[in-house]
Amino acid sequence: MSYRGDNRGRGGRGGPGDRGGRGGPPDRGGPPSGRGGPPSGRGGPPSGRGGPPSGRGGPPSGRGGPPPGGRGGFQDRGRGGPREYGGVFAQNVPANIDQRIADKSDDALVASFKQLSVGDGPTDLPLRPGFGTVGTQVKLRSNFFPVRVPKGPLFEYDVSIAPAAGTAARRVKRRIFQLAEQTPDWASAGMRGTVAHDNSAKLIAANSLPQPLAIRVPYYDEDESGPPETGGKEYTLTIKFIQEIETRSLLNYLAGQPQYKGYDILPVIAALNVILAAHPQRGGVVVGRNRYFFRAAAPPVPLGGGLEAWKGFYSSVRPAHKQLMVNVNVCTTAFYTPGNLADALIAFREASFSANPSAFVRHLRVKTTHLGYRKTVKALSRQNAKQYRFPCEELGGQVTVEQYFLAKYSIRLRRPELPLVDVGGKNKNYLPPEVCEILPDQPYRGKLTEEHTAAMITAACKPPNVNANAIVTHGLNELGFRLTAGPSLLGAFGISIGNEMAVVPGRILPSPGLTYSNAPAQIDERASWNMRSVRFTVGGRLERWVVLLVQDGGRDEFRGTNDPELRNVIKGFRDMCSKSGITVDRQDPAFVAVQLPPKNRGDTMRREAITAIRNALVSVKPKPNMVLAILSSGDHAIYEGFKHLCDAYLDVATVCVQSSKIRKEKGQMQYYANVALKVNMKMGGVNHKLDDRSGKWLKEAPTMIVGMDVTHPGPGSVKGTPSIAAVVASVDSHYAQYPASMELQETKKEMITNLAQMMVERLTLWKSRNGNKLPERVLVYRDGVSEGQFPIVRIDELPEIKKAFRKFDTPQKPYKPKLTIVVCGKRHHTRFYPTEPSAADRDGNPRPGTVVDRGVTAVYEFDFFLQAHGGLQGTTRPTHYYVVHDEIKFGADELQGLTNNLSYIFARATKAVSLVSPAYYADMACDRGRCYLRQLLQGVFGDGTATATSGGSATEDEVRREAERLWHGGVSGDKLKDTMFYL
Repeated sequence: MSYRGDNRGRGGRGGPGDRGGRGGPPDRGGPPSGRGGPPSGRGGPPSGRGGPPSGRGGPPSGRGGPPPGGRGGFQDRGRGGPREYGGVFAQNVPANIDQRIADKSDDALVASFKQLSVGDGPTDLPLRPGFGTVGTQVKLRSNFFPVRVPKGPLFEYDVSIAPAAGTAARRVKRRIFQLAEQTPDWASAGMRGTVAHDNSAKLIAANSLPQPLAIRVPYYDEDESGPPETGGKEYTLTIKFIQEIETRSLLNYLAGQPQYKGYDILPVIAALNVILAAHPQRGGVVVGRNRYFFRAAAPPVPLGGGLEAWKGFYSSVRPAHKQLMVNVNVCTTAFYTPGNLADALIAFREASFSANPSAFVRHLRVKTTHLGYRKTVKALSRQNAKQYRFPCEELGGQVTVEQYFLAKYSIRLRRPELPLVDVGGKNKNYLPPEVCEILPDQPYRGKLTEEHTAAMITAACKPPNVNANAIVTHGLNELGFRLTAGPSLLGAFGISIGNEMAVVPGRILPSPGLTYSNAPAQIDERASWNMRSVRFTVGGRLERWVVLLVQDGGRDEFRGTNDPELRNVIKGFRDMCSKSGITVDRQDPAFVAVQLPPKNRGDTMRREAITAIRNALVSVKPKPNMVLAILSSGDHAIYEGFKHLCDAYLDVATVCVQSSKIRKEKGQMQYYANVALKVNMKMGGVNHKLDDRSGKWLKEAPTMIVGMDVTHPGPGSVKGTPSIAAVVASVDSHYAQYPASMELQETKKEMITNLAQMMVERLTLWKSRNGNKLPERVLVYRDGVSEGQFPIVRIDELPEIKKAFRKFDTPQKPYKPKLTIVVCGKRHHTRFYPTEPSAADRDGNPRPGTVVDRGVTAVYEFDFFLQAHGGLQGTTRPTHYYVVHDEIKFGADELQGLTNNLSYIFARATKAVSLVSPAYYADMACDRGRCYLRQLLQGVFGDGTATATSGGSATEDEVRREAERLWHGGVSGDKLKDTMFYL
């Protein structure tokens, strides 16, 4: 899971206690997220979506408590602890906007689009209608560097390896190519210093290579001095010509020549990425796509539990107006800490109650201390050195592993109780972990624990000037982009890279006007405001509610339901709700306490604890409308299990707080106000809204705003765990309430399977809340789609949305609202750095509202980068908005301003958030669905006997049925299904 060294959040997403997120960044490819992270689940997780980072997570401070200056707070109390402040990057270096933009040739290009006709094909995305003009003009540096395009042609070849490299393909293939480059065959074919490859199947040459071409490679490992004289492995690389790649068409595409709008740039971009990767993959460790990590870039940061964080750099070629660019960014990922495997296993297990040792060791390369050979760990055994017996004639029959090592090697095991590791091939070969040393330079590819995720956030988040300096110094050096004396691979291809960041124009959009029922919000320079002396726009009704006191051994727990301090806290919270405009039942809430059974590693899902909570709640009569749960700690298993129970089984709204936070006198009023934000929305209220000026476009015609997202199982999940899709849509004239449809679908499928039915549900509810009328405009913000999938959105999802519209046709008139679809992207590496203090916030990030639509955006299509929020920590990441379908016919200022304004209506915060609110809500709904599948996402199937990493034999159909059992129909009860239960 990788992180990008950025601001971790969209306005704050913390841990349990209605934490609003995954508790950390998935590299949704973490990552989020983070998704992705990443982002995600996005894979990871925190995953992101595979991921991180996301990335998508937020600072671990959340959990119902406000980040600085926001989320219902009254004043900025700060985060506490040491902090690394940033300044304006390269403040004293002149910043001149790139000539290719300063000459306004992009204006002429956009003007020429008016003569172009756009078809309805999957790649016919809407053309840019113009550039925005609203806002304060600023100059920004961006982490893009100009690339001189080679004259070409480039020669592309396919590489096949015989025999197949086996299950450890990545490591073995890299070694095969490494050895191949040293062979006489490689040199005689004229390939030395003139070819680049991906260590797998693609090779790009600067010159034509002889055909047919085969390279014989005698194989030996890194720790061997050479191939054995007899009986050694030998591989053959067969290099077959595929095509010539000319580059003139790419230059015409970048210049915006109309006839080249449909030109497919991907082959030449892919070839150039292979060439640019040749240098860093020799000296660094490649993790995922286009990410290179170097131990020398910065000292590794210990994360605890056998892991450490490495700094690295991302690099990818990108097209821009009149210029090919390479995007370079910092990134961080977890590596194994070299050392004894037994010590690492113990540290990993002790770092978190939910830690999965099987995931920790899988695919780990180790060197044995007793014989010195290297092996890859296949799995973790269920038996230890005292338990496992095997026949050994040399020692007179059946012996245990412990007895064998003492007799054979005179090694008395220190930790014989630890499970054995299997390093065998076809047959099992068990070793005690303490005779294994973890080899260096190995990325950790498993799911990070919550504790590791929090440590990764701290390690990754750096101020913008620190990250930017790292890019232009270590980054360009390590990636091999600086011109050096002597021949180079880039020079052989006729490629050179500029060493100065691109300077592009940006604008700072004005903050929208926001109103409460009795006063406007006073928005500060960080896009934040407080709730002092204001009342919610529409107050909900808090009636028949329960205070559930969850006792789990936390040191800050209340003593019981009659604890005077608890009663005072609830009174203070009720007073805050009333003061904020919520109609609170005059009767005291019911108080219920539940003592949870102690934790045990045989029940990491805390099933017994959730059963105890259920028994306590069903005893409450009459059934409550809301449960305020006071949790003992930030235990994710309790939080997610509780949400699953109340959403899918009990049909009751829930709000979670932590006893340590709600009873703390410092900031208590802030905390109450923050919790009141969620209570009001879940009870059907409206916290704040856009004023008439800022909401003018929304008032011009009946409009439904939609958010869509899909989240995927991340590393460590049971194979075949379904993905989760969510569609949310506005139902009221304030654009505040966004009920959700949520469904399971095929594992890791990005497009939404049952989109038509989900849209029918959203339109039906809109109609019932708006006088039996339907919206005339539908604006969709689609989260979690990569650029390569834009055509698939048009092929798969656009027809499904239109299919939903047809369900509302009448004999008199077909239903054809104007539809626009905007994809929201967080999984990119574009960053902006102010060039002067007036355009920067206190950390050196761009000010909230900064929008960029020139210089590093699409050549032809309608896209822009928007950073609506103020950064919490680290380097802020803008969101990339890309229009893939547009019947509403937005102008640039119109869509950019609306998107910025909608980023201020996120109901859980008194601040702008970094992802437009409807898409953020869809992401949160997906996160809530992950609570229901927690067991599978944690790698546990059924009773736990089969896991994602222990070789469990559950089929995909069985996993799907188990997921449907856990899902339990989703949120189908009358009380919750049409509310923002997921908030």
